[in-house]
Amino acid sequence: MKIEFRRLTEVSRNEIIDLMNSPLVRRQMPLLSYDFDESICDQFIEAKERIWNEYGYGPWAFIVKGQFAGWGGLQPENGDVDLAIVLHPDYWGLGKIIYTQIINKAFNEMSLTSITVLFPTSRTRIKGLLKIGFEKETEVIIGNQQFIRYRIENPLTKLLNNK
Repeated sequence: MKIEFRRLTEVSRNEIIDLMNSPLVRRQMPLLSYDFDESICDQFIEAKERIWNEYGYGPWAFIVKGQFAGWGGLQPENGDVDLAIVLHPDYWGLGKIIYTQIINKAFNEMSLTSITVLFPTSRTRIKGLLKIGFEKETEVIIGNQQFIRYRIENPLTKLLNNK
């Protein structure tokens, strides 16, 4: 399946707002405790564009068969590069395909040494994350919410460090 990566500025704000207000999506995002309205959406898109401008990478909109499926990508997080994928429930089965494309960009095009993900402690279904190579690193507090940080190393970097 072909998934297009576009900038968030290229999709309808209403689609982003609908995604971010979906009860199923919000259940996975404990920091999203407020109504995600047009004003918040504008601030959100501006913040993500600032990441692109400052770091040369950032979150994309995911487009599947011409439809907005969600957003995510790579973002700076306290000296690390963090991966986030937020999909509309109709597209939840595409997470691994999107992850593979992002990780390919991160490790092969950007030559990053590792990637982190932050999962709220309420997310207990992590077998898939561990199976693809992420390892539990530490617990962190963000916005008064507890998260677990997992890390995956670039296989090439890991190979070179073990020689």
